[in-house]
Amino acid sequence: MNKVGIYIRLSKEDLNSNLSSSESVINQEKLLTKYVNDNNYILVNKYIDDGYSGTNFDRPSFKRMVKDIENNLIDTVIVKDLSRLGRDYIKTGEYIEKWFPSHNIRFISILDGIDTYYDLSNNEMAPFKSIINDMYSKDNSKKIRAALKTKQEEGKWVGGCTPFGYTKDPLDKNHLIINEEEAKIVRIIFSLALEGYSINYIANYLTNLNIPTPSIVRSKKSKYSYLGLWSPVSIKNILTNELYTGDMVQNRRRKVNYKIKKIIKNEKESWIIVNNTHEAIVKRKDFLEVNRLLKINNKLSKKCDRRLLEGLVYCSSCNKKLVLQKGKYEYFVCNTYRKYSRLGLCTNHSISNNKLEEEVLKIIDSVINKIKFDNVNISNKDNRKNEELKRKIEILYLDRLNNNIDIDLYKKIKSNLEKEFVEKKDINIKEYVLNNKRSLVIKLIDKIIVHRNKMIDIYFNFCRF
Repeated sequence: MNKVGIYIRLSKEDLNSNLSSSESVINQEKLLTKYVNDNNYILVNKYIDDGYSGTNFDRPSFKRMVKDIENNLIDTVIVKDLSRLGRDYIKTGEYIEKWFPSHNIRFISILDGIDTYYDLSNNEMAPFKSIINDMYSKDNSKKIRAALKTKQEEGKWVGGCTPFGYTKDPLDKNHLIINEEEAKIVRIIFSLALEGYSINYIANYLTNLNIPTPSIVRSKKSKYSYLGLWSPVSIKNILTNELYTGDMVQNRRRKVNYKIKKIIKNEKESWIIVNNTHEAIVKRKDFLEVNRLLKINNKLSKKCDRRLLEGLVYCSSCNKKLVLQKGKYEYFVCNTYRKYSRLGLCTNHSISNNKLEEEVLKIIDSVINKIKFDNVNISNKDNRKNEELKRKIEILYLDRLNNNIDIDLYKKIKSNLEKEFVEKKDINIKEYVLNNKRSLVIKLIDKIIVHRNKMIDIYFNFCRF
């Protein structure tokens, strides 16, 4: 007596058809159950995968059926047609031609007239029908990708989860609108980055202030979401996403093919960018400046640990960044030469950090004198006291954002803090440079080229000196 397991799969194609989920599953179940009863078989179990693609076999009920076969609970598998078993002709063929026979499983596909217990001519047609089913999935995948690409080129959002700071327009699911509560956090991240802080510093800063992470805000489960930890990767993804400027940026990633779930990154040339499709959260000039600073501060630790010119110094021969060797005597050295000197890929380029700093500050001083900036009216918000007050106001704002204090108390404290700001006064630009060296230097200087003879070229963001 045959111990039968009937396998039912509702494909994604069926979900998009006129049939409802319940109708499709019920119809398959009725057909298969009737077949079992008409042939006096014993129905041991039903295996239903509702809404799973046939292009892979990573389906919960299918895997449960395989385990039952291995435990000798069933000896016959019955499906409505071959496409229910799968649409990958290679894997489907392996199961029908190899795996099922090696486990003494009788396989029946009712509508295809296939029954491996008998020597039927229809059985020989199974591989060809599997190929046709596979081609159907491939063709359907192409049509879906083409439709999505058309929408992307029109500047319509076609992704699932929206970028942090945005949500789908309730009146148009393909249009993004700002989620103000999330956008406030995004603006704080960009604000800190504009001040020259590294992504590691920003992540720690937000974590220490208990600013909710995107996974917490959106009630998503992730590995560390319950800890409320901001990761540098999350910060970098936000700071490098041009979508925050109001431009729609899509097609940054893609699946390897319609059978494999693995996601790979596309080259930037393949990205689909449509300008001004939604409201911006950050100004374009701020986005560009932040990404320039990210390149300079790449792989550097907290702001206080950085040397004045770190990340700005390049080799004149190989055009790679010079690495700062820290210690009692600090030198910028060419890493290409140090690693591959025997291969002759570069020559020895090195310079003392102290001497380079001294030379660069002299040049900056001479530039300042040339453009007659001996005295510039600079707001004292940049000095230490006002920076601290600014940070207190920022923390106060976040407390209000998280409903830790009521609106009346928030306004009262904010007003008192703002009154403490020192009024503007004239400050000598040279004093300003000394007090704000790193932040000023990375805004003034694009890069410093070091030659083998230790001569340097400085490229300013506005000119070359």
